[in-house]
Amino acid sequence: MLNRLWPNFVDGTPAVGLLFLRIVAGAALMIHGWDKIQNPFGWMGENAPVPGVLQALVALSEFGGGLALIVGFLTPLASLGIISTMLGAYFVVHKGNPWINPGGSSFELASVYFLIAATLLLTGPGKLSMDALLLHKDKKRHGR
Repeated sequence: MLNRLWPNFVDGTPAVGLLFLRIVAGAALMIHGWDKIQNPFGWMGENAPVPGVLQALVALSEFGGGLALIVGFLTPLASLGIISTMLGAYFVVHKGNPWINPGGSSFELASVYFLIAATLLLTGPGKLSMDALLLHKDKKRHGR
């Protein structure tokens, strides 16, 4: 699947740039997901606008997806989870809020995470990733 999505992993200095992007965005997502992963089915409280199973998927997407981005493992799955979570954040939590609202509620951060995940989905995680390492081994084993 990965070789169809990214026939060649980005190498050289662009790969280093993608690594930095993955580390910073992944760490920030893990921090955002830390409290949620502690109570995955009820982090929104009793009057939550979404059921517990969706809350758990958000917690997994932010914390687990952040970790996956850092190491560049299952990047398409992690990216799709983060994209879905950020769309949910917009339509459930931030709908009607401005994009940027200093000191107030906005969907600025959700849009940044959305774009980072979309970028990684389209470009791949780069050669400095577990995905590239695992796919490279697979190519060697099959003589490609």
